[in-house]
Amino acid sequence: MTTNQLLEIKEFGQSIWMDNLSRDIVQSGELKDLVENKGICGITSNPAIFEKAIAGNAIYDADIESGISAGLPTYKIYESLAFADIRNACDILRPVYDATQGLDGYVSIEVPPTIAHDTEATIKEARRYYKEVARENLMIKIPGTEAGLPAFEQAIYEGISVNVTLLFSVQSYINTAWAYIRGLERRVAEGKEISKIASVASFFLSRIDTNIDGKIDAKLQKGVDDLTVEAKLKAVKGKVAIANAKIAYQEYKKIINDERWKALAAKGAQVQRLLWASTSTKDPNYSDVMYVDELIGSDTVNTLPPATIDACADHCNVANRLETGVEEAYQLIESLKDPDINIDINTVMDELLTEGIDKFVKPFESLMKSLETKVRQLSPV
Repeated sequence: MTTNQLLEIKEFGQSIWMDNLSRDIVQSGELKDLVENKGICGITSNPAIFEKAIAGNAIYDADIESGISAGLPTYKIYESLAFADIRNACDILRPVYDATQGLDGYVSIEVPPTIAHDTEATIKEARRYYKEVARENLMIKIPGTEAGLPAFEQAIYEGISVNVTLLFSVQSYINTAWAYIRGLERRVAEGKEISKIASVASFFLSRIDTNIDGKIDAKLQKGVDDLTVEAKLKAVKGKVAIANAKIAYQEYKKIINDERWKALAAKGAQVQRLLWASTSTKDPNYSDVMYVDELIGSDTVNTLPPATIDACADHCNVANRLETGVEEAYQLIESLKDPDINIDINTVMDELLTEGIDKFVKPFESLMKSLETKVRQLSPV
């Protein structure tokens, strides 16, 4: 590539992380190249990514056989594979972590999605993962569920860096930001160091538009007699996720100007950045980089799947747009209450959180099944 827009985005204070991890990209040197030459400065993973990486991939067979020889159950074999990949990715990204003084260079791994509604189990697994992976630049992913937030606060208090995932509503982000502040305040009250702890709040995008666009299309398909109503409905399509994100960023600005946060910042606390997640465009009628172009701004992260990384490096239109059209964003969200549109955004966000957990649970269970099959195939007769 002669030009790489990803590097240009960094000039606006936004970090680009990659939403993908597999042993192939680690061992081939691809990840090292992405980090050293393409501007990638973090990695996120999830159960769906590990299912894709491990299922049916012979590159893991030797380690699976070692796990079988050691008498490990299937779940522990999975962990041995995932933890090894995470450690290796952490090591590749460690120079970024050091160079940015702990701002970037993180690799995220998610606690099992099956415990998303269990606070104590989440805390226990977060501790164990952090201890077993044993890398400073590891982030534990904890879902922003009602049960997940107290687990997140406790993890921060214990000095574990956390990526809070599956945030959809602006209020869920606000709740997350204050949980981070409370965790840090508890450490400060006990005279503990806070400058080495980091967090991002993963705010999901494309799934919001997919959900709302589906509701709008259903209304249009039923037939709309009034052209004004039709125009109102069409004006909302593909716009809600970006508007929602811009409003969340305005809340972020309020929080970092609060005296409680300023007191922590004075003691060396790292700001919890908003991370734009679910950034691959699902509708082919929309730009394949719309969730990048429209949300470039300082103190943020955008985590992109490989196809979006390639698309953005090639043709992102880089400019600081995160704080443009903010008033229009508020108006757009407010317009959903119009009787002619009549979409309850809070209901949508609740639906998306439930679906989001399910979208991680199913591939996790599928991975366990495929791994069990492989264990049987590789086990000595």
